[in-house]
Amino acid sequence: MNTVLITGCSSGFGLETARHFLERDWNVIAAMRTPRADVLPPSPRLRIVALDVTSADSIASAIGAAGPIDVLVNNAGIGMLGALEGTTMTSAREVFETNTLGTIAMTQAVLPRFRQRRSGAIVNVSSSVTCEPLPLLSVYTASKAAVNAFTESLALELAPFGIHARLVLPGRAPQTRFGENARARMEGAIPDAYADLAQRVFAGRSASAAVTLAQDVADAVWRAATDPAAPMRIAAGADALALAGSQR
Repeated sequence: MNTVLITGCSSGFGLETARHFLERDWNVIAAMRTPRADVLPPSPRLRIVALDVTSADSIASAIGAAGPIDVLVNNAGIGMLGALEGTTMTSAREVFETNTLGTIAMTQAVLPRFRQRRSGAIVNVSSSVTCEPLPLLSVYTASKAAVNAFTESLALELAPFGIHARLVLPGRAPQTRFGENARARMEGAIPDAYADLAQRVFAGRSASAAVTLAQDVADAVWRAATDPAAPMRIAAGADALALAGSQR
């Protein structure tokens, strides 16, 4: 029976992806910064582990507790919306530590086992904002664009060992804890000079009917993890598909 380790499983895309794999009879290791047993149905094929992807000790502990895995899904991430001029370097580093360096560190931690077995899959959840520039998202987009470049280069590096690396690019989710956490970083990040721009951006987001559902992402991650013929980048959600299509 195959085993997947998914980071950021306490809510949103990660939680739905964990459910998706459980329903398909996989062993699931659901990693969360603050473990919550109540968010997933009890199952003998489910283990919940504590994991902070910005901590080397936490990563080592989680990988050790996980044992052999077949697929790593790097889903843990944090949002950041604001003008660069109003963004502190502390906030910028926090975004990169989780979204970019956390993904790199988790991937590096599983590679020795994957390489020795000459098999395995790594699915990195990025963002469709990397497909089209959007205002007030420069730091967040940069952190995810780095994940894209990392994954595409890594895929070439790992191909000789039978290891696959793929990207899933979700669009904008409806109201989620991810969005709530992103708003917490907005305080002071939109100076008065950018107020009109921010108002137009928020109005446009509110007017858009197209969003990405958690199930869209779970379906895309499943395809990336299990279909060797899957493309490098898989857009997830109606809005993400529209953005990806604009690049063709």
